[in-house]
This record gives sequence, structure tokens and C-alpha cells, in this order.
Amino acid sequence: MNIYVGNLASDVSEEDLTNLFSQYGQVKEAKIIRDMFSQQSRGFGFVEMPGQTDAQNAIKELNTKELKGKNLVVNEARPKRDR
Repeated sequence: MNIYVGNLASDVSEEDLTNLFSQYGQVKEAKIIRDMFSQQSRGFGFVEMPGQTDAQNAIKELNTKELKGKNLVVNEARPKRDR
């Protein structure tokens, strides 16, 4: 399942997301969306977890959890065509 993670602090790394979400199951990939030119975080990213149950638990437990001073927004990512 692909998970949207929003309201990220500018210094959160892919490794931070992997470490946080791996408490709930296997993390296939963590990606922070960055500005094309400056490479600074745009404040959101995605985590891919292969286990549906693990992903749902992570969403439930991590939504509104604080990470580096900001409360995360965590939910199931929607496909681009559904936005």
C-alpha cells in the first residue's frame, strides 16, 4: 500500500521515514518529494509498505504523531487520477 505522509519538517529524511514506519512492518520504499531545482523538501512524501494490515496500522498509529516538531498527516495515498 502506498501511504501519503504530509506536514514533514524540512530536515526529515527518507531514512527517518523508513525507521518510523518500519516499527509497523516492512517498508519497501520511502520517498520525500523535493523541489526540482533546490532539492529542498516540499513537506510531503510517500512510504510504500507491501503488507496491507501493517500499512493500515501504521496509518492509524502515526497520523497526528509528532516528528521533529511537526504533527504528521498520514493516510492512504490516492492515485493521481483520483485527485
